[in-house]
Amino acid sequence: MDELPGPPVLPSPSPVERNAVNDTPQTLRAALVQHAASEELARNLATADAGVREAAASGARLVLLQELHPSRYFCQAQRVETFDLAEPIPGPTTQHLGRLAAELGLVIVTTLFERRAAGIYHNTAVVLDSDGSLAGTYRKMHIPDDPGFHEKFYFTPGDQGFHPIDTSLGPLGVLVCWDQWYPEAARLMALAGARLLLYPTAIGWHPPDADDEKARQREAWIAVQRGHAVANHLPLLACNRVGHEPDPNGGPGIDFWGSSFACGPQGELLGQAPDDAPEVLVVDLPLGRTEELRRIWPFLRDRRIDAYADLLHRYRDPESQPGKDPQA
Repeated sequence: MDELPGPPVLPSPSPVERNAVNDTPQTLRAALVQHAASEELARNLATADAGVREAAASGARLVLLQELHPSRYFCQAQRVETFDLAEPIPGPTTQHLGRLAAELGLVIVTTLFERRAAGIYHNTAVVLDSDGSLAGTYRKMHIPDDPGFHEKFYFTPGDQGFHPIDTSLGPLGVLVCWDQWYPEAARLMALAGARLLLYPTAIGWHPPDADDEKARQREAWIAVQRGHAVANHLPLLACNRVGHEPDPNGGPGIDFWGSSFACGPQGELLGQAPDDAPEVLVVDLPLGRTEELRRIWPFLRDRRIDAYADLLHRYRDPESQPGKDPQA
């Protein structure tokens, strides 16, 4: 898998290029704020704020923060008291980010631990528009339960479906972390008119794993998302956290592999952060290329929607397939 040696050298900030027909951006400067998390919530918020301000100074109009950025990744352990971290939406963090977005005139995307009601909690993406308003939310649909990632203990699966969130920059296809392994989620966002795909993320290595296995995991994570960009002809942003976070139960913890990246609508890497250090990665997204590519490679036009009904099944058992003898 090819990687860039470092962040691209960008020209001085300039106005967003826009389509003369419908006034939508054709080139959009975006930023990803990758950072390590501490036990201090106020410190994490200050770090994210500083990253957003740095991005704004570079001319970014859209900033993506990492998954659950106000805290460490608490899903390593199952502890009832951790639910105290949850907050309502709208709530204190969305109000704070809304003021920041309005001050800087940009759109901010992140995820928060949402308390929807007593006993109902979500991992929820929030989008703050450039006027400071809450443009919309997306509740994470795919919830993992792996060693070190006990999210089913904390998060109720989302129930809003896959719908882009309308903003001053156009409709954003916001998904969250584990969603990135499912092509169906990206496709549904594309079919609903998303102009780009965004994945706030928290993913890392199990420290005892062998180095070659760690490399395969990281490369698979990058490759599958580049595939979503290609299959839907959409630019894509994936923002991950970085650094080691200890396991509260005394286990090996997680080494978050950073590597936040942006790619264009043909999967081309536009920029990538390191796997071992914080970075504010700033890139120019070629939104206008989507129209061009869908004309010459019309993947959406050629979909055989009449033949995909079995995708609604958990698995295609032999007895459910026409003409198949289950005893054969």
